[in-house]
Amino acid sequence: MLLLALDTATPAVTVALHDGERVLAEYGRVDARRHGELLLPAVDRVLAEAGVKLGSVTGFVVGAGPGPYTGLRVGLVTAAGFGAATGAPVYGLCTLDGIAYAAGRAGLDTGGRPFTVATDARRKEIYWARYADPRTRLTEPAVDRPAEVAGQVADGPAVGAGALLYGDVFRDVPAGMPEHQSAGALAALAAEKLAAGGTDAFLNEPGEPVRPLYLRRPDAQVPANYKVVTPR
Repeated sequence: MLLLALDTATPAVTVALHDGERVLAEYGRVDARRHGELLLPAVDRVLAEAGVKLGSVTGFVVGAGPGPYTGLRVGLVTAAGFGAATGAPVYGLCTLDGIAYAAGRAGLDTGGRPFTVATDARRKEIYWARYADPRTRLTEPAVDRPAEVAGQVADGPAVGAGALLYGDVFRDVPAGMPEHQSAGALAALAAEKLAAGGTDAFLNEPGEPVRPLYLRRPDAQVPANYKVVTPR
């Protein structure tokens, strides 16, 4: 197993190579406006550090969001392109699942209570989901204003940039937890799922494209009443 994982659903551009047991190389940079510029150089850097050619990768793992439209599609299109070029399968995972898994690896102690992962969705909203433990999601990913979900997230801690941003709602945010996605954690989660057998744990069926979890329409839209200019 040799998995190349990448995620651009959060402000972090993150890439990692995993051999099924450990992360061989990883790179990440937080820059919400330069996903398209930074992703391929990050892939080159990780492969070079590990001494691996792209054609040797046996599978690609991509964070499918939820995330802002522009950044998220950069990672999805890149992973799809790699899969088409090499013939290796592409596996989609929920970005929030990767952050939850990373929190578990960072030593999150919930005292047996559920916890929340929340990322910044902009527009004064968050992408969020609830988890029974770092591997088990309880709710479907959603996008809401923090105040609207305050009652649902009050029990238990919260992790992620959204939790840090809205401390008036998320009052229990443990120190030392991941703020953005880590491709190393995403790859480790995928490797664990594949080792357990079967691909039903992923967001897409084998051979099918990964569907993005946008959850809302893109910011850029065609004006409703624009003037059409046509030649006479």
